[in-house]
Amino acid sequence: MVSTTSQPVVLDDHSLGHLLYALMSAFPLLLLPPLFALVISLGQKGDKMSSLLYSHIRWQRWSIISLFSLLLLAYLVPQGWVAVSLSLLALLWFCHRTIKGWMNLVDGLAI
Repeated sequence: MVSTTSQPVVLDDHSLGHLLYALMSAFPLLLLPPLFALVISLGQKGDKMSSLLYSHIRWQRWSIISLFSLLLLAYLVPQGWVAVSLSLLALLWFCHRTIKGWMNLVDGLAI
């Protein structure tokens, strides 16, 4: 008997989340890995993944978008000391979000 339901198949594999967190943690490489992680995460469909993974993908998207926004703001600030302070604060905040998210994914907790 063939099933005719059109329910999406939800995968419980979290390796995509681990890959994206690894790319996010490699931000010192000219910020290219977080940009790749953003492109990959924007291409993912929420109905094809578990709610746990979806919460982490959403967390990663907003972390990367916020990082780039803060770094752009720091670039546009005319005072050098304010720009450097804002950049360092943005990078520390991004490190905190990356570590917190990755640890929650390892523990199986939604973020």
